[in-house]
Amino acid sequence: MPAPEIPGPLVDADWLAARLGEAGLVLFDASVGAHRGTPERIPGARPFDLDGALSDHTAPAPHTMPTAAEFTEEMRALGVDDTATVVVYDAAGVYSSPRAWWMLRAMGFDRVAVLDGGLPAWAAAGLPVEGGPAAYDGPRGSFTARPRPGSVVDAEAVAAALADPAAAVLDARTRGRFAGTAPEPRTGLRGGHMPGALNLPFGELQGPDGRMRPAGELREAFEAVAGERERLYFSCGSGVTACVLALGADLAGYGRLAVYDGSWSEWGLESGGRPVTT
Repeated sequence: MPAPEIPGPLVDADWLAARLGEAGLVLFDASVGAHRGTPERIPGARPFDLDGALSDHTAPAPHTMPTAAEFTEEMRALGVDDTATVVVYDAAGVYSSPRAWWMLRAMGFDRVAVLDGGLPAWAAAGLPVEGGPAAYDGPRGSFTARPRPGSVVDAEAVAAALADPAAAVLDARTRGRFAGTAPEPRTGLRGGHMPGALNLPFGELQGPDGRMRPAGELREAFEAVAGERERLYFSCGSGVTACVLALGADLAGYGRLAVYDGSWSEWGLESGGRPVTT
């Protein structure tokens, strides 16, 4: 039986509930931080551990992409086949799950979607949950990473984009952190932003219910900041909520997108020497 086809980069709770347990459907819990220990999960969820195995802990910045070989091994260990359909969610809503979505896309896998509204939307719909952390002990999968160059970029690429009038670098952090008026949550980082970067806090792409705004509203939000520029680069604190912007831009019809993996955890280092403005 083939895996179900996804309707796009977002699916809602009803779509997932109707297909949960179907052959070929892999459900991942990509929660991070305090939400990683949420006592409930959607039944059958496997761990997409961004705080653990699915980040490169030899890198100086948190949540850095692992190598293609490491990513392949982890996906196979979690039972993902090349023919699978993957849905990712997180316990905060739409916060860290887009990071998992973008990582899979960057590794050449397109059959992946984010659960709109995450675990809160699932629970609000009265759908079943189970106790305990996400886990998997089934057979290995056949996944093979096929990295897409330019999907995840470094500081040099971002510096070039800041100097390119056809590109826009969008920062997903709060307006206070972007302006340097609110403290950074990580030690050793300066306040402020990259000269020439633009601020679009990721929460502004979501409605009061935690779901992503409609495509037309998302397009208006991006155009209000980036104008007519179509080549968009995304940054945040550690490369996680930058992917919320990437998801929003994809929904809004943009196609030339890149995520700055090091984000402010790299650019903003007191010892880094990169230019910062407030």
